[in-house]
Amino acid sequence: MPTPSGSGTTDPTSPRPAADASRPEPAADGAGVPAPTEPLPGGAGYLAVFAVREFRAVFVAHVMSMLGEVVCGIALSVLVYRTTGSPLLSALAFAFALLPYVVGGTLLSAVADRYPARRVLVVCDLASAACVATMVVPGAPVWLLLALRCVPAAISPVFTGTRAATLSDILGEGDLFVLGRSVIRLSAQGAQLAGFAAGGLLLTAVSPRAVLAITAASFVGSALVLRLGTRRRPARADGRRGALLGDSLRGMRQLFAVPRIRVLFLLSWVPPTFVVMSEALLTPYSDRLGFDSTGLGLLMCGMPVGAIVSETLAGTLLGPAGRARLTLVVAVVCALPSLGYVFEPSFGWALALQVATGFGMSYGLGLDQWFVAAVPEELRGRALTVMAAGLMTAQGLGMAVAGAAAELAPVHLVVTGAGVCGTVGSLLVVARVRRGGADPSET
Repeated sequence: MPTPSGSGTTDPTSPRPAADASRPEPAADGAGVPAPTEPLPGGAGYLAVFAVREFRAVFVAHVMSMLGEVVCGIALSVLVYRTTGSPLLSALAFAFALLPYVVGGTLLSAVADRYPARRVLVVCDLASAACVATMVVPGAPVWLLLALRCVPAAISPVFTGTRAATLSDILGEGDLFVLGRSVIRLSAQGAQLAGFAAGGLLLTAVSPRAVLAITAASFVGSALVLRLGTRRRPARADGRRGALLGDSLRGMRQLFAVPRIRVLFLLSWVPPTFVVMSEALLTPYSDRLGFDSTGLGLLMCGMPVGAIVSETLAGTLLGPAGRARLTLVVAVVCALPSLGYVFEPSFGWALALQVATGFGMSYGLGLDQWFVAAVPEELRGRALTVMAAGLMTAQGLGMAVAGAAAELAPVHLVVTGAGVCGTVGSLLVVARVRRGGADPSET
């Protein structure tokens, strides 16, 4: 990434092939994007990732908690709507799963480094389970239900950042880490699809409160798997730490003081901000063209399917060097499919555009490797927490801006504008990368 002013050199971080490596030297402030790591002996494909016992435990726990989170949102939305008859309050049940991310990611990020990772993960799961279990209580007022929805959302970035940092302990910092992160993203997309289907089926058989009880149990199950299936590791930060809030803000200042880390944050946030705009407007677009609910559901599946297929292919068929060479290119072009909405496409073409948009999300494979090499070990947990919080917040803001713009202009033109802005914004970020002399395609 860009080097500080006046410096035009790069200082690539050496690859660390050992799967148990956990203490890298911090990257120098003036270093560029690290050179792509070489494959591990014997290949570091997805099967090699699942050969690591601790990763299997993390994966199972992730699927359980992710399914619980998705189903919880559906069940709570239905419960609130049946209680109040208000579409606004029902929508807030989903919105409150995103908005508190910025609070947790900003004020609680130090938790990921100053406490043992396994303890943080287990406590986050149990706190989420307690909140969802409280929603089951009959007669709970709507304001309490929505407030309880905010708590898991606030601690979610801490959980996500801690888990991501733990993967570097379990899998090392090379290709296994990149593919492990890829598996987590793929399972999140798959769990979202399965969760919507499972939630709908469960709600036809049992009450929303019964579904919430099931999701609370899934969080408890995730906590048990993490407690029994992962090894205890010491906290990353040393014992000289002050108040949690001050420590979190101090860590953020340290991270954003490094130009290379700043631009990596931008690269992780800018493209998805505009990519999600087309997805956010699928409901009004479907209504405008007269698609039925089945058509809308298929369109909603387009982007996750594209993301799953592309990331699986990139992780399976390309090595670290190949993925690194494509990272900046894919980051720029991922918003281009939205330009096709200028022609107000029919169902088939709209579905193809959504799948193509999802293909662009595979740029995260290369980004993950650069990020873990750029961030000092003692700040890694909070850095990944801030990254997760910023991503969710940016996507939420993108959806809100798209919705507001669609009040004033035709939906298909708003999506087209998102494609233009996303492409230009991504080009600006990539230009900063290349000005720093750290274009991985040239290494």
